[in-house]
Amino acid sequence: MNTRRLYNRVKNLRVEKGISRKQLAEQIGVNPQTVGYLERQDYNPSLDLAFRISEYFCFPVEFIFSTTRMKPMSEELRNL
Repeated sequence: MNTRRLYNRVKNLRVEKGISRKQLAEQIGVNPQTVGYLERQDYNPSLDLAFRISEYFCFPVEFIFSTTRMKPMSEELRNL
């Protein structure tokens, strides 16, 4: 099965919020290693997990995850 790569802003959002991988993992109900895999873009989350991450950071799913490379967050937010 050929899985499409997803790009994400999980690490940027976590660092901006000032929390550790372990803290984020506890908040979204996964293992800290899963957060690491997400941040390295080695793992595509399930739809359920993508929505949990979206709800935690209070951003739409499409702001956090994309099938194309993303612009820097500062540029995205400037255009809102």
